[in-house]
Amino acid sequence: MITPSRCLLIIFMGCLPYITQGQLMTVNGAIDPDSMGVALIHEHVMVDWIGADSTGYHRWQRDEIVNRALPFLEVTKQHGVSTFLDCTPAYLGRDPVVLKRLSDATGIHILTNTGYYGAADDNYIPQYAFESTAEALAADWTREFNEGIDGTTIKPGFIKISVSSDPQLSALHKKLVQAAALTHLATGLTIVSHTGPDVPALAQLKILKEMGVSPAAFVWTHAQSGTLDGYLQAAAQGAWISLDNVNDVPSDTVGQPGRIAWYVATLSKLKAAGVLDHVLISHDSGWYNVGTINGGEYNGYSDIFTKLIPELRKNGFTQDDVDQLLKKNPKEAYTLKIRRSDSKK
Repeated sequence: MITPSRCLLIIFMGCLPYITQGQLMTVNGAIDPDSMGVALIHEHVMVDWIGADSTGYHRWQRDEIVNRALPFLEVTKQHGVSTFLDCTPAYLGRDPVVLKRLSDATGIHILTNTGYYGAADDNYIPQYAFESTAEALAADWTREFNEGIDGTTIKPGFIKISVSSDPQLSALHKKLVQAAALTHLATGLTIVSHTGPDVPALAQLKILKEMGVSPAAFVWTHAQSGTLDGYLQAAAQGAWISLDNVNDVPSDTVGQPGRIAWYVATLSKLKAAGVLDHVLISHDSGWYNVGTINGGEYNGYSDIFTKLIPELRKNGFTQDDVDQLLKKNPKEAYTLKIRRSDSKK
C-alpha cells in the first residue's frame, strides 16, 4: 500500500531535477527512444562474484576489461545492434566508467542500472540494505538517477533487482520490489527483475499493483524458467516477458530440443497467442569474470542473429515480427515513463 510517508517520499523524489520522461537514459545521457534501433536488452560486460562485502573498483583493471570486451561489441554492431543494456547490478561488478568507454569506442548506446540483486542467498546485497527501509533504498537508487553513480555523471537507464526462485518471497526480497516500485514512481525507470518461475513473477506483480505501479513497468527476467500459462497471465496484466538466454546450446536431456529449437517453439506459441508485443529476447552473454586470467571465457552476442532469426524465418516469422522483438518492444519497455496502476487489490 502507498502510505502517507511513501506519498511524501514519491512527491519529494519526483520534484528533484533532471527527470527526463519520454527519453532513454544511456551512459552518455538521455537520447530519443527513436534512436534505440535494434536492442539487446539483457547482456553483461563483466561480473565479480566475490560478494558485496569485498567487491569494488579496486578489484579490476578497466583497460583490460575494455580491451577484452571491445571486439565482441564491435561484432554486435556489425549485426545492426544500436543499443545494449548491461544488466550487471551494483555490488556484482557494475562499472559505469567501463560501459561509457565501450559506448564511446563503438557508438553503441549502452544502459546501466540501479538497484540490488537478491538472488544467490543475498550475497550481493550491501550490509546496510538488510536493515534499511524500502523508502531509504528507493531514495538511494533515485539519487543515482538524479545525480549519477559513484561520483560520476553517469545515470542508470533502468532498475535491476533480483529475487529467489522460491515460491514465497522473503521479507528482504519483498522490500526490494517495494523499493523498485517507489523508484519507478519517482523516475519512470523500468523494473527489471531476475526472477525465474511463474510464482515469484506473479507475486511481484501483485506487490507492484499494491504500490500503485502498473505491471507494464515490470520485466520478468529469465522467464524461460516459467510456463506458457504464466507468460499469458503476466502479459494479460501488461508485464514484459524476457526470454533472455538465447544461445546455440544443444539439449543435455535426451529427447528434449536444443536451446534454439526451444526458443523457436516458445516464441511461436506466444505469437499464436497474440502476445508477441509483450516479449523481449536477449543472450544474457558476455561475462568477463573478475579474478580469472583475462576474464576467463567471454561469450559473444551473436546467436540471435546467426542462429535464432534464421530459424524463426523458417517458421513463419516476418521482418515485422523480428522488429517487434528487437526494436518496438524494447523501445516501449525501456522509455522513461511513470506507469501507474489503478488497482490497489
